[in-house]
Amino acid sequence: MSTSSESPAPRSLARTWPDLRPLVLPLALIVLWLLATSRGWVDTKVVVPPTTVLATAWQELFNPVFYNGVALSLWRDLSGLALGTTAGILLGVLLGVSPLARWLIGPTFHSLRQVSLFAWLPLLAAVAGSGDLSKIVFVAFSAFYPMVLATLEGVQGVSAAHAEVARVYGFSRMQTLFRLILPSAAPQILSGFKLALVYAWLGTIGAEFLLFDFSNGLGQIVIKGRSAFRVDLILFGLFVIGLIGYGFARLTTVLEQRLLRWRPPVLH
Repeated sequence: MSTSSESPAPRSLARTWPDLRPLVLPLALIVLWLLATSRGWVDTKVVVPPTTVLATAWQELFNPVFYNGVALSLWRDLSGLALGTTAGILLGVLLGVSPLARWLIGPTFHSLRQVSLFAWLPLLAAVAGSGDLSKIVFVAFSAFYPMVLATLEGVQGVSAAHAEVARVYGFSRMQTLFRLILPSAAPQILSGFKLALVYAWLGTIGAEFLLFDFSNGLGQIVIKGRSAFRVDLILFGLFVIGLIGYGFARLTTVLEQRLLRWRPPVLH
């Protein structure tokens, strides 16, 4: 009896403490970085000390140009993401429900998705220039392909039994789409959205690197650091880019948990 009454205490106590294991490797790398630069194991002109990066970060965080760049990059990312995911869901549903569309469009789509995304940049630059339009279109392309594939997989995964129930109840095509197909495909669509969000952010920074037009943006911070041979500025830019990407990933995880609360919990 005493054993069973005492066992819940350590478990409840463990649940109150956050899991700090993901921080072990980053902290170890920072300590190694600090030791390597302070003891002269590396050339500090190439591998700058962490204190230098912190000083640069402090300066940039009080620079309005930095926040303008963050806002511009986020605007390009979210605009392209909205276009790419909307088009991807529409095409994925069309390919999933229409054999004719799969026959007409499917081969062309699967051929074009084999082309590297960055191979489209010269064509976009030639047609639309190096401004925001070409960058947003490139971001939309980055989000489009994973969204189509995930939606197509979800739509084709609707069971025949569910489709038969919809037929028995006399669902119209619109009712079948919105009451059966899309709810059933929602887990795959949200998984595709998570990938699309990652690819869109990568596409945003890649477009700012390769479609250089002297406009502000997070990618320009790294370019400015490279031009001035300032490794501290490059590292600061990479840290901010990674931090925003991590924030997007956490946001989509929370969104998925809220929207798919109806799913039974996964047993491990």
